Amino acid sequence: MITVFVLLKTTTEWLRLARAERNRIADAVLADVLSDGTVTLRMFDAEAFTTKCTDVAMFQAEDMRAFYFTIERLRDSVLITTPYFEMVDIIPAIEEGFKAFEKESLSKP
Repeated sequence: MITVFVLLKTTTEWLRLARAERNRIADAVLADVLSDGTVTLRMFDAEAFTTKCTDVAMFQAEDMRAFYFTIERLRDSVLITTPYFEMVDIIPAIEEGFKAFEKESLSKP
């Protein structure tokens, strides 16, 4: 399982929309982006704590290919092409990867 954090920043185009319209667009786009069911998404708000990004998207996938295809669908969507959001950074991670490394390393003679 891989986890990838995508730092996003809203644009003024997005902020000009009524909240109901934002929710409608986001729900429709994310339903399409996550349509194959191989990747999950959790969203975190960060705008009150940093100027680097406004949101952090946490994607979890079984493999990099599934994540990659999800990001391709996201990049083709109106969320990115209008643009309503800019991708600031992409940070791949493995949860407690050091523990898996130690377990595998310690089991070898």
